[in-house]
Amino acid sequence: MNNNHISAGTIARTAALALALTNQILSAAGKPVIPIDNAQLEQFITTGFTVGASIVNWWYNQSFTQAAIEGDKTYESVKNQIH
Repeated sequence: MNNNHISAGTIARTAALALALTNQILSAAGKPVIPIDNAQLEQFITTGFTVGASIVNWWYNQSFTQAAIEGDKTYESVKNQIH
């Protein structure tokens, strides 16, 4: 039985990044997902959302492939042996 799976955190961070990037692209095209009357406020919020999601996704290890998931397990095993 193969119990390797993508973590909920990886999925949530990826979804947040996808939403932020989609909103950024639509906002740049003049069709914002977040309807705010003041264009500068909308741009500030959209940029903040994109930057926040990008930083979180850059910081965390995003293991999508089977090899990466196995590598994470090996890393955790070795790390736990040291402590």
